Amino acid sequence: MPKLKTNKGAKKRLKLTKKGKLIGHKPGRRHLLTSKSSGRKRGLRRPTTIIGKVASRTKKLLPYG
Repeated sequence: MPKLKTNKGAKKRLKLTKKGKLIGHKPGRRHLLTSKSSGRKRGLRRPTTIIGKVASRTKKLLPYG
């Protein structure tokens, strides 16, 4: 069986933990920041775990972890 290709865009943006969970940054921190509250912007700073169907779909892009 041939080797699987890793999606390079996903590799640069996401990280897999030891237990296999995906970690990535939350969307909404690029522009239009004046209308967002400081608490909301603070919450967007740190990365979050990606869960649900999105995580299962995205894990296929990183076949070798």
